[in-house]
Amino acid sequence: MSNVYEERVTMIAAGEMQDFIPFGRDHCRRHPNATNLQLRQLQPASELWSSDGDAGLVGSLREVTIHEKQKESWHLRKGSCEVGEELDYDEELYVAGNMVIWSRGSKSHAASVYKAFTVDSPVLQALWCDFSIPQDKTECAEAQEKREKCVCIVQRSCVNVHTVDGKDYIAPLPFQVADVWATKYGLMFERGNPIQELPLSPLREPLPTMFSMLHPLDEIAPLVCKSGVGVTNIPRVQYIADYTLKIVFSSSAPSIIMTYDTVQSLHTVWTLRKIKTEEQNTVLRYHSAAGTSQHIATSSSLTAHLRSVSKGESPLASPFQNISSFPSQNRSTASPGAHSRSHSPSISNMAALSRSHSPSLGASAFSGVQRFNLSPYTPSPKRGRNSHSPNSTLSDSLLVPETEPVIPELCLDHLWTEGVQNMREKNSQATKVFITSDLCGQKFLCYLVESRHQLRCVKFEESNDLTQLIFGTVTVIQAKDAAPVESVNTMVVLESSGNLVLYTGVIRVGKVFIAGLPTPSLSVSNPMPRPSTPLGSVSTPARPSTRHPGALDEAVWPSPVPELSDSNKIHDSPYLDDCTFHQIGTYIHSLRDPVQNRVTLEMSNGNLIRITTPEITNSQLVKKCLQAIKYILPKEVAVQVLIKWYNAYNAPGGPNYHSEWSMFVTCLMNMMGYSTDRLTWTRNLDLEGSLSPVIAAKKARPSDVGSDEDWEYLLACDYHRSFESHLLAGALHLDPLEVLHPKEEIFANLGLDATTLLFSHIPAIFFVLHLIYEELKLDNLMREGARSLVILLYQLARDLKLDTYMDSYWRDYPLLVNTLKQTCKIDQAQTRLMQQPPFLTAEPPSIYHWLSSCLNGDVMSPFPYLPGICERTKLVVQSFALYILGDEKALSHEPSMYLSRITAGQRKQQVEEDNRRLSLNPCNITSSLAAKLVVSLTNLGFTLKDLESVPFGVALPIRDAIYHCREQPSSDWSEAACSLIGRQDLSKQAHEGNLHKTKSAIGHLLLSDGASGNEAEEEEDGMNDMNQDLMSLIWNEDLRVQEVRRLLQSTHPVRVNVVQMPEVSDHEYIEEKENRLLQLCQRTMALPAGRGMFTLFSYHPVPTEPLPIPKLNLTGRAPPRNTTVDLNSGNIDVPPNMASWASFHNGVAAGLKIAPASQIDSAWIVYNRQKNTELTNEYAGLLMALGLNGHLSKLTTMSIHDYLSKGHEMTSIGLLLGISAAKLGTMDISVTRLLSIHIPALLPPTSTELDVPHNLQVAAVMGVGLVYQGTAHRHIAEVLLTEIGRPPGPEMENCTDRESYSLAAGLALGMVCLGHGSNLIGMSDLNVPDQLYQYMVGGHRRAQPGIHREKHKSPSYQIKEGDTVNVDVTCPGATLALALLYLKTNNRSIADWLRAPDTQYLLDFVKPEFLLMRTLARGLIMWDEIKPNPSWINSNVPPIVRQNNTSLNTMDGQAPEDVDLQTMRQAHINIIAGACMAMGLRFAGSSNAAAFNCLYKYVKMFLESVSSPVAALAGHHNLETCLSVALLSLALVMAGTGNLKVLQLCRFMHKRTGGEMNYGFHMATHMALGLLFLGGGRYSLCTSNSAIAALLCALYPRFPAHSTDNRYHLQALRHLYVLAAEPRLLVPVDVDTNTPCYALIKVTYKASQWCEEMTVNLMAPSLLPELHLLKEIKVKGPKYWEIMMDLSKGTPSLQSILSKDGFLYVKLRAGHLSYTEDPKGFRSLLAQTFTHKNPEFLSIKPEAVSAFTSDPALLSFAEYFCKHSKKERQKQEVLDLLSSILHECVTQEKPEMLPTYMAIDQAARRLERKEMSESFELWQIKLVQQFYNCVCLQDQFKNSNTELLINPEFLLAMKSTLDNTLDQWLHASGDVMLHSYLSSQPVEESQVSMLACFLVYHSVPTLQQIAATGIEGTASFSELLLKFSRLHLPVQALLRLAPVILGSPQAMLV
Repeated sequence: MSNVYEERVTMIAAGEMQDFIPFGRDHCRRHPNATNLQLRQLQPASELWSSDGDAGLVGSLREVTIHEKQKESWHLRKGSCEVGEELDYDEELYVAGNMVIWSRGSKSHAASVYKAFTVDSPVLQALWCDFSIPQDKTECAEAQEKREKCVCIVQRSCVNVHTVDGKDYIAPLPFQVADVWATKYGLMFERGNPIQELPLSPLREPLPTMFSMLHPLDEIAPLVCKSGVGVTNIPRVQYIADYTLKIVFSSSAPSIIMTYDTVQSLHTVWTLRKIKTEEQNTVLRYHSAAGTSQHIATSSSLTAHLRSVSKGESPLASPFQNISSFPSQNRSTASPGAHSRSHSPSISNMAALSRSHSPSLGASAFSGVQRFNLSPYTPSPKRGRNSHSPNSTLSDSLLVPETEPVIPELCLDHLWTEGVQNMREKNSQATKVFITSDLCGQKFLCYLVESRHQLRCVKFEESNDLTQLIFGTVTVIQAKDAAPVESVNTMVVLESSGNLVLYTGVIRVGKVFIAGLPTPSLSVSNPMPRPSTPLGSVSTPARPSTRHPGALDEAVWPSPVPELSDSNKIHDSPYLDDCTFHQIGTYIHSLRDPVQNRVTLEMSNGNLIRITTPEITNSQLVKKCLQAIKYILPKEVAVQVLIKWYNAYNAPGGPNYHSEWSMFVTCLMNMMGYSTDRLTWTRNLDLEGSLSPVIAAKKARPSDVGSDEDWEYLLACDYHRSFESHLLAGALHLDPLEVLHPKEEIFANLGLDATTLLFSHIPAIFFVLHLIYEELKLDNLMREGARSLVILLYQLARDLKLDTYMDSYWRDYPLLVNTLKQTCKIDQAQTRLMQQPPFLTAEPPSIYHWLSSCLNGDVMSPFPYLPGICERTKLVVQSFALYILGDEKALSHEPSMYLSRITAGQRKQQVEEDNRRLSLNPCNITSSLAAKLVVSLTNLGFTLKDLESVPFGVALPIRDAIYHCREQPSSDWSEAACSLIGRQDLSKQAHEGNLHKTKSAIGHLLLSDGASGNEAEEEEDGMNDMNQDLMSLIWNEDLRVQEVRRLLQSTHPVRVNVVQMPEVSDHEYIEEKENRLLQLCQRTMALPAGRGMFTLFSYHPVPTEPLPIPKLNLTGRAPPRNTTVDLNSGNIDVPPNMASWASFHNGVAAGLKIAPASQIDSAWIVYNRQKNTELTNEYAGLLMALGLNGHLSKLTTMSIHDYLSKGHEMTSIGLLLGISAAKLGTMDISVTRLLSIHIPALLPPTSTELDVPHNLQVAAVMGVGLVYQGTAHRHIAEVLLTEIGRPPGPEMENCTDRESYSLAAGLALGMVCLGHGSNLIGMSDLNVPDQLYQYMVGGHRRAQPGIHREKHKSPSYQIKEGDTVNVDVTCPGATLALALLYLKTNNRSIADWLRAPDTQYLLDFVKPEFLLMRTLARGLIMWDEIKPNPSWINSNVPPIVRQNNTSLNTMDGQAPEDVDLQTMRQAHINIIAGACMAMGLRFAGSSNAAAFNCLYKYVKMFLESVSSPVAALAGHHNLETCLSVALLSLALVMAGTGNLKVLQLCRFMHKRTGGEMNYGFHMATHMALGLLFLGGGRYSLCTSNSAIAALLCALYPRFPAHSTDNRYHLQALRHLYVLAAEPRLLVPVDVDTNTPCYALIKVTYKASQWCEEMTVNLMAPSLLPELHLLKEIKVKGPKYWEIMMDLSKGTPSLQSILSKDGFLYVKLRAGHLSYTEDPKGFRSLLAQTFTHKNPEFLSIKPEAVSAFTSDPALLSFAEYFCKHSKKERQKQEVLDLLSSILHECVTQEKPEMLPTYMAIDQAARRLERKEMSESFELWQIKLVQQFYNCVCLQDQFKNSNTELLINPEFLLAMKSTLDNTLDQWLHASGDVMLHSYLSSQPVEESQVSMLACFLVYHSVPTLQQIAATGIEGTASFSELLLKFSRLHLPVQALLRLAPVILGSPQAMLV
């Protein structure tokens, strides 16, 4: 019987087979939770449930109850890998009990757990789902949506969602869920079916049954459907409230849902999409006109319930719990329905678990409509036909104002319903649905109706506008089970007979043969018995695909004994007999888990076997050819061809010893009608390895003796031919063997069978294969493939009588083609049967020829190509069009001018894909063609790797463009574009830029190195994590950094050096030592403030370890015996709490080490607090520091409350200031509330008075200023203005340290109105400036405005101020408030208020330190007038003071009588100090030389004054203050530079510990030192308004007298300088070694009012000036490649580089050494060549190369090809040539040209030796020459200064070598050959290859073209020239041809 034979022939061998055990099962046993699961090992039959009725059910009756089989389930999917990885692996999601295990594994990689989850209650279902993260409203484009990969775990009452990157969500379920589905938009829920639980009254509105959740944080919303309903058939939008509708399938691409109607027994397909607004409104407004009360009640309670649950309240607490009017519902175990369910084998896992295990939940979940009938209204009976309408939620319902409706988010559109003619029997619900596509890309939706043994397949396709899907007809395949095989575009079908068959679409391919599995016996005719229950099939643990409880409204319940009443069963034998038969052999029971080409077979004995379906092809060449054939043929034919090929290729015993290509050729030619065993070359292919072992056995010759034919066969075989033409054969001088020509005449009259499948399509197939051949010519890696293909093409061309094609193949591969002699006759009648396609041109399209014409500027016809297949052809053609022809649009859209698309009749979606791809290219407005080409190629995904495989001639123009772009690429190019042009420095920079703002890898690398070296010998001093490598680069000449560390460390005991005088007793001596230690401790306690500056942002903490805080050591050691001196001995009085503020500063310094980019969260912050102890001052400081670097905004409100409620003053201060700094200028309302509690003035007058410590109030007031910075908020400004002059209250409140409160209020007011000046909108009635002036100079106190009048009625009992302003308290705050209010406004009238008084009388009224403030304030207001010279400073001093101070250093007696010298002296120094500070702030961070010199001079002056005899006049304390202010000003200017002179001053001050040097002055000194080395030299200061305000707070020029002094200024504010620090260090990093290095950068300043545009050269690493002053920054040559950053377009790119440690990647040019190795550049490769006189030196020594390139390929080349050897002289010339080539490539930065040079040289040598067997290389050389001829003519290249890629001299030398070789051949014997070629006579074998080379090299036209010109009878050269002019033949070629054509050299002269 032919059918059986057919089966046997088309068997397909399956790939490897292995047992499958879900990985999760094994892991579960080892999982920590396995103990309470008690997973005992079950018997195999029950361990893995089959999903069919038969053995599964029998097994279940034998072994186990339903509950145990709920134990496990799993499903697999294709692993989704990162971009760029091509891994093929499986991901498995395994569920057992409470556990879900997600694992990955593949054939090559062992499976491993990716994530494992354990939840609280049994898992009902686990699935993967991608949610889209809601983006900002600004980017509304859907394409921009980010997807979050998640795994969802469904439990009874909630869904847990875990994302891949570690976020977890829990979404409560407001109803009982029957099933959950993943869709394109999120999850979809089906509500459990409560039919059994109540009678549905016709008056009640049914509730929705399907819901969606778009994101775990969104509400669960009902689903809406839109379908034509009823008579009118108008689409109507309504909720889905039909319980008979069950989802059976969901897919995300395309986004469709398949449902099954249990009443009508029909399947329907819907498209799922986002709902439109009008549809939402329709649904929500539905029935609003009727407005029946019942609706409102229903909808509102639905909403209320959904809301209550989604807020996380327990569903059990729902108000509907206690309705007892329905007895069947109270305890659902009593209900017969629910009871029988627990035994029903067909119920889905969820339903069974949730109902049978939790009777109480029945009532609590969404169990029925009556729960919503709580309304006081009675339902109206007159509902008419509305009673079936979906529940509607009234959006505008006035009756239920408190609930909003739940708005639906997704909508189903009806697409297709299956026809009624399929016998609509009950339970024909699909148990498995999948989408598959056939070999030609047509898609099918297949669903398996298991109860009927049918697989129904529906073809569908997208409509032309891509908006909807069009469904075709249903094809039914008899099947028991099926699974798709994605990667092969087929599906595996399990037939009822137990055979596995492969289908593609609905076409049968063949049976799958699985080695080691018994095939089902064909003698048994009946298929397996299928006990069928009315419910469909058994749901099993192995495959819970029957996810639906079936139609439960039937009265039949499944009995444990299967019925055999099913109509379409064909078995007649008794049931038990069949069973016994089946127990004998195992058979395939079902299929599951298809992934790519793998599928699991479930055997009848419960074993699982995973098999692999073989690929269509593994060879690239066959794949290309099949693609082309598939493209051009009609779909039906194409499918047939692919099926035939698939069967031939994958026959059992298949292609393991036999070349795939030979098999393909044989298969294809047989389909075309050739008899391959009669054609010699295909017969040889057959003999090399035949199609199947059977045929081979028939052909094998029985004789053992050899014969001549064997030898002839060997000689004729491909291997021999390819060896003869191999280079090696030539090199070994092997003689070619004469082939005895086989007797071809036996098959002289070969013909074709015209009835075969492809006969009529031969011309079309021939042409597309020719285009594939042209495509392969553009890929070096496919050259072998081109050789194989050309034989087939030549045979076809010969049989189709296409001489021009034959000629072109012959020119390409002369030796190969020459051996093909046989022709197959195609007679006239047959030719008519062939379809001659319109695209088959008479002239063969040749890509090289086209490119050559393009370079010559000839007219070209568009080149044909196959879209999607010949992509390289298309790319090359477009690149040439863009770069050579200068057509800028060539690569940007479909270029019809240069390419003609070959169209087949069936190409629709292809076009869309193409257009979609091309629309990616943003047309960058780049300058040159080269840049355009590079950007376009990058957008198309072209990389350097691709370029390497393009033949060198074709690649040259692209390389040329790359070479041109390499010098100065645009700074905003993408990473890919930068790597394409070989600028790794820029591509790495772009890559870093794409990373999130985390620490850069190299920064981390450097940090770890720095710390490791010195940790052993020294303890933690808080400065270990500094980047040592970087600092040693910046300050490479001395050890200043170590010195700074020594000065700032506070962990070692200090040295107490006191000499014991003879008269001092021991006891007194001890006291003396302790007093001395107390003095030194003042300094130690001041150090942390400076250390915080030095280590600013230098450390990334490990999230699992607490932050180390170095201890503050206040002990001493006394020499000579090193005895410990301690302050706690009780010998002397030590102030209480002396070290409390010092510890606070220590904590701040430790916290400021943390970089803002660190990964820190609230838990880590809390974790740093010492356990079981009170809050410490150190921790308080750490909190403030975390606020300053922005991390405190992550702290949870709970923790904030926790800290504040502890009542620890320091912690509260740190926390308030920290949070305010983190929320700088945001007006954050929650922070405002937090601060207001601590400021009585911001509370309502009636509120309870809280006892807030004074310092905390000061911090809170300052916090308000920070939070409202720059906002000019009226209410806040008004309160702060009042608070500056807040009088003391009666009960001692605000009586001590009032100055600091007033100052804080003033600074805060200044910050709120920062720089607003007179433009304070809406505050004119407050008269802010006047009020501040009054506070500054005094006067009558004004009445309190508004609400605070009551507060200050009763005056203080202690302090009698009267009714005037107490200037001593209010002046500093008011002065600085004015300064900040008018900051940089240059408002002269306000500035004049602040002038120092110019009479002695008035001077006596102003405290000297207030003069300092006023001068400072005046400078800040008149910002632009500050000049960096002493004359400006002196201009602030009033004349009277100046005159009286000139005589200051003279004798005291000469001073005028009436002048108070003390006043004058104090006024003078304070005014100068104020001016110095103003100058310091003006030039902060600029390292301005003039400012530095000026301030340095004043610091020196103050230093001298301190020690001069007249110091007493001014007062030591005043002088010290002024000295400190001047030193800080100097440090401000030089911030971050580490200037040596300033360091020396600070060190000098550090050593002064006696006398007036108290805690405050030490603090100032060390702050100056810290500023000098800010952030280890990486940071500098900014001069924005905000920064100046912060610096004023931090450097307030009144310093604390002792460590607990907060009277005038709260010490915590000293750290606000952080807000003014900004990263400005640019560090060049060598991209090859990944280490920082030196590089020269050129900085260009913008033109401004002070200077015109100017450029400065800096040696980086160096601090940049403030970015807003700069125009551009350039990394200058000659050592490094240039990088230019244009800052006029904006600074974000540079700012992001600076914020990530400032690493700028740079790349050394070849031939140069870095600045460290070669500072002057004398050792560069080029410098050496010029210093030597003899030119031979140009041949480089290999050792020299190693110094200049790290490329291993170049080093090896130098080693093996350029080393001179003494023995062989003749090689000398070659070595010299190679050395000079290498030298040129290295010095001119074009190492990629080395292979090209070599290839050209080798080709010329091969031609000289006459060993060239193919003309490929000549074409390339020709293209290279033509490119340079074309380049020299083009203007765009004339102007460019870059070198040519290939040395012109080298090209000329090669050209002359080639010319000479060919000319010699022509004169020797070539003219005869040429003549015989031109006259179409046979050519001598040995000369064939040279002739072909000659024709190619000289572009000799084909015979047909020459014939067309009519040269017959041409007598003279001039005539010939005229005739050939049409062929564009080069003259030099014509000169060589003419003698041959004319026949005599004499004719040339005529």
